[in-house]
Amino acid sequence: MAMIETHNLTKRYGELIALNNLNLKIEEGDCFGFIGPNGAGKTTTIKILATLLKPTWGEARIDGLSVGPINARQVRSLIGYVPDYFGSYDDMVVKEYLAFFAAAYGIHGAKRESVIDDVLNLTDLAYKADAEVNGLSRGMKQRLSLARVLLHDPKVLLLDEPASGLDPRARIEIRELLKELHRMGKTILISSHILPEMEDFCTRIGIIERGELQFFGSVKEILERTRSGTILKIGVGQNTAAALDALRRLPGVIDAQPADGLMRVTIDPTRIDATRIAATLIRDGFELNRIQEEHVSLETAFMRLTKGLVQ
Repeated sequence: MAMIETHNLTKRYGELIALNNLNLKIEEGDCFGFIGPNGAGKTTTIKILATLLKPTWGEARIDGLSVGPINARQVRSLIGYVPDYFGSYDDMVVKEYLAFFAAAYGIHGAKRESVIDDVLNLTDLAYKADAEVNGLSRGMKQRLSLARVLLHDPKVLLLDEPASGLDPRARIEIRELLKELHRMGKTILISSHILPEMEDFCTRIGIIERGELQFFGSVKEILERTRSGTILKIGVGQNTAAALDALRRLPGVIDAQPADGLMRVTIDPTRIDATRIAATLIRDGFELNRIQEEHVSLETAFMRLTKGLVQ
């Protein structure tokens, strides 16, 4: 079942097209990574889905409900939205902050206390319940933002750059928390520039540039699409230059270049494979000490599919 859908979703500001006929279909339980350069349309999309921005035309749906003024209250009960900034909350401690938002969600009495305790434990912030919000580190503030949007147990989480500006430890903590929320069945839409981490836990990826969707599919599909050939890293004991010459003469070898003391060899896997490469080198008298396939990363795929263009 599609939990998030957009049909020809478009947002214009005069002559500027921030979003151009965006069509997405994100299934229930997906963790969808939305990536693109700054100004590509990610935040615009998320704000429309969060009922904070009206599209110029087109439609968005959350759990079958059309996102718009008529259904805004029902849609907001289904979503948890974390923007890419944290507001100022002077003289308010963590538990007061969560109690305020729980009241806004209509959660009262003993249930409010129970829900606050649950989200504090889930986000590993129970020991900070009486700490001032403005005294928290950025990583803790991001976890508190997630705790806030989990109070009403939403089906969908809309997260705009939740790991932006975090140190490595805080990024790992946020990533592990998001993995846990995904295991709990939440549908997650997350925009981020930290592509290795997106590759680690997202089930689907969308690449957007200048308001237009360039790719939509699984991580495996995007890596296969951008692979121009299988890349092997090969090491020989000596005579690397001669080994490179020998490999370049083989049918199916697209390119062979030295790289950090090794050879980086691109092959057409329909014509030749690693076994034949190894056999050829050994037959020709080279001492083979390493041969492995190079992993094509999401960062590499992103660079190949985009041009770095922004509005």
